[in-house]
Amino acid sequence: MGKDCGNHGEDDLRRTCRRLAAFILLLALVVAIIALIVYLVLRPTHPRFFLQDASLRQLDLPQNSSNSGAGGVLSTTLQVTIASRNPNDRVGVYYDRLDVYASYKYQQITLAASLPQVYQGHGDVDVWSPVLSGPGIPFAPYLATSLAGDVQAGYLVLQVKIDGRVRWKVGSWISGHYHIFVTCPAFLVGAGGNGAPGASGLRFQTATYCRVEV
Repeated sequence: MGKDCGNHGEDDLRRTCRRLAAFILLLALVVAIIALIVYLVLRPTHPRFFLQDASLRQLDLPQNSSNSGAGGVLSTTLQVTIASRNPNDRVGVYYDRLDVYASYKYQQITLAASLPQVYQGHGDVDVWSPVLSGPGIPFAPYLATSLAGDVQAGYLVLQVKIDGRVRWKVGSWISGHYHIFVTCPAFLVGAGGNGAPGASGLRFQTATYCRVEV
């Protein structure tokens, strides 16, 4: 009889374990369904970024780059004004890290400037005006020739880029981190738009929309 009682106890334990596992599985399924419904209903829209201004304060080209094809170092100082708007009605955005830098034809020409952390509520707009500086940045020879030619022609296109991490906030729930990457074209033209030579004669042409990837 003792053996039968032992077997009966083991059967009860197995049934309890199976019920507990089934309950945990059901609970996980319910949580997943709720999360999916919340995502489908809210579906956060990417923050919208705009480049409002870009002022080229310094652009020291590599020596003789326009006629020798030699590379060297490039020194650049660019002040930009960037605006961001949260278009979501029920989703807030935490900007935990935003690093801004300028590039020319995919080569970075300034150091990254860090923007302050900020929480952006529903429909909120934030504006930053960092100074992007690149003292003595090594520059590829073929890009040095291309940059010198663009400056001489009085038409220069730079890219202002933002690399960072964001989180979404819905009510009291806050998501994990997501990577955000923003690219803003900066069109600089000579005075009057007709090819004034020299970097000092280049002026920001128009505000532009930025491409946002999350």
